Amino acid sequence: QVQLVESGGGSVEPGGSLRLSCASSIRSYSFDIMGWYRQAPGKERELVATITSGSSTNYADSVKGRFTIAKGNVKNTVFLQMDSLNPEYTAVYYCYARPWVNAAGSWGQGTQVTVSS
Repeated sequence: QVQLVESGGGSVEPGGSLRLSCASSIRSYSFDIMGWYRQAPGKERELVATITSGSSTNYADSVKGRFTIAKGNVKNTVFLQMDSLNPEYTAVYYCYARPWVNAAGSWGQGTQVTVSS
């Protein structure tokens, strides 16, 4: 089981920005894929963005142009820059990592993002 530690959530007004971080202590190899999912109250967990070891990215349509996912300089770290936030983005954001193809994925503990005036 891969352990993932998230940080960077909080409260922000509409139009504001937040940057989420996720890190694993594993440095001996690069994960196949890392990313972010979110779960709003009363809704299912949904994809936000992912990035592969080859730096290919995938975004949910609702965040394209507003969010940017990037890998950190330290192996197996990932960031999510969230700009132009609006209240519909309020949710718990979870970091996700899959160490290699066909491996079971792991989740972070989640970090709350609240967008409200």
